[in-house]
Amino acid sequence: MDSIQLGLRKNWRQFVLLVIINAFVGGMIGMERTIFPEFAETEFGIASKTAILSFITAFGITKALTNYFAGRLANQFGRKNLLLLGWSLAIPVPVLLIAAPSWGWVIVANGLLGMSQGLTWSSTVVMKIDLVGEKDRGLAMGLNEFAGYFAVGVVAFLSGYVSNRYGITPYPFYIGLFISIAGLLLTLFFVKDTRAFVHKESTTDNRDLLGNIFLETTLKNKTLSAVTQAGLVNNLNDGMIWGLLPMVLLSFRYNSQDIGVVTAIYPTVWGIGQLFTGKMSDLYSKKSMLFWGMLLQGLAILSIPFVHNFLMMATLSTVLGLGTALVYPTFLSTIAQVTQPGQRAESIGVFRFWRDLGYACGAIISGITADLFGVGPAIFLIGGLTIISSFLLKIRMPDPL
Repeated sequence: MDSIQLGLRKNWRQFVLLVIINAFVGGMIGMERTIFPEFAETEFGIASKTAILSFITAFGITKALTNYFAGRLANQFGRKNLLLLGWSLAIPVPVLLIAAPSWGWVIVANGLLGMSQGLTWSSTVVMKIDLVGEKDRGLAMGLNEFAGYFAVGVVAFLSGYVSNRYGITPYPFYIGLFISIAGLLLTLFFVKDTRAFVHKESTTDNRDLLGNIFLETTLKNKTLSAVTQAGLVNNLNDGMIWGLLPMVLLSFRYNSQDIGVVTAIYPTVWGIGQLFTGKMSDLYSKKSMLFWGMLLQGLAILSIPFVHNFLMMATLSTVLGLGTALVYPTFLSTIAQVTQPGQRAESIGVFRFWRDLGYACGAIISGITADLFGVGPAIFLIGGLTIISSFLLKIRMPDPL
């Protein structure tokens, strides 16, 4: 136990390795981010917005459930073992998408992707928090989320480029096959488990234990519940952007490459921004960062139906990315600050359960609204909910923590 030392500098080799692995995790989402609405229409003839967004629903539900159990299983079976299992589930995803004879296969593939993401992303988040100790948690989360979402943006652009040049399938999905195999091999041969760091930190921690972790994180604890509702709404609007923004751009007669640029800017700015906002959450008011981040997102979303010009759409995508960058690492560093080390993984698992359930909620709500009333009203609804969430944070969350 004496050989275990907390801190980013002391554990920088494992930390950098986990950052690289999380970039591979994010890349698996980027593979689908640009091309899926077109993939659904050209390969399977699906025009219904609700049906197209069903792949996000499958992804969100399976990822949310996996996140919840990952928090518990991480303490029981080890972080590395969960990471290995997550990569094992990722490898069949691009193969299923290439071979899919029907849309049902695509839904199954995205269910597997959701399970994989729940295990891999949760594991890398918890392992980084384990390694760095209290001082640099925000920075650690910023670097983690930067790597993941910057990779989403890069691979989203790359898949759009490949699709535009070589066709919608199979070549864009070969990217995912390479990523999943590389992630599995890096984890198997180089990653070390971090449970010993949790035991080390627990010996000097004096925070109170939560009673029922699920209820405290969801409803009872003012800080945790405020963060959790905002996380759900954040991914609710991300699910809408993922599914409907490419459709909006297609209706403006953008080609696949231009759609790839606009849809890639948002997660790329989101990713790069977290290099700065993660450390900011160690230094400045977490409540203020969360409020302004959610408010910026809501205002950017409400502006989308009024903008057709490529440059202005790219600007809105940038603002949306900045807003999300303010909140994403701050969510996780806030939870880590107010929970005891032995309960941290489970509380983060509950938060990530609700947060990623937002993908499914966003896909269902925006898909049904778009089918009934049009894409514009669906965007207005999600933007309005995001602004309401920002004020719920302002009212409920205590400041300072």
